[in-house]
Amino acid sequence: MDKYLLAVLVDNKPGVLTHIAGLISRRAFNIESISAGYTEEADVTRINIVVSVASENELRQVVTQLSKLIDVVKIVNLTQFESITRELVLIKVHATKENRAEIIDVVNIFRARIVDVGVENVVIELTGDAKKIDALSELLSDYGIIEIARTGAIALSRGSVPVKQM
Repeated sequence: MDKYLLAVLVDNKPGVLTHIAGLISRRAFNIESISAGYTEEADVTRINIVVSVASENELRQVVTQLSKLIDVVKIVNLTQFESITRELVLIKVHATKENRAEIIDVVNIFRARIVDVGVENVVIELTGDAKKIDALSELLSDYGIIEIARTGAIALSRGSVPVKQM
C-alpha cells in the first residue's frame, strides 16, 4: 500500500469533514491521518488527508469521489509536488531522578522540547516528519511511554503558488 497526502479545500460548513471521511471509508480506503483547520480565507477549510491505496488507479477513484461532493472546492495530491510535511506529537514518559538526565539528552538530540515536568514524568513536544517522530518514540519507549497524542500530517507546497491555484 502506498501513502498519498491530499490537500482538500472545502467550504467551511458543519459536517463537511464527516462527509469526506465517510466517503473514503465507505470505499474501503484507509485514512492514515486526517486534519482540518482554517485557511487564509474565512469561508474555506483545508483538510489534509493521508490515504493508503494499493494503486494510482485507486487514488484516482478517491479523488474522483471527493470531487463529486458539493462542498469540495479543490483537491491537490501534494505527494506529486515538492512540499513541506510536518506532524506534531506530545509524549508523556516516565521519568525518575535516575533517568531524567538521559531523557533530556535524547530530547536534545531530536531538537524536541520538554513542555511539562512532573514528579514521575515529563511531557515532550516534537514537530517533524513521521520518521523523526517514530524514531523518538522508539527511543523513549525504553523509559516507559505513558501517553502519546499525535496530529495528522499537514503540508504546504514549496514555492509561491498556493494549493488553490494548482
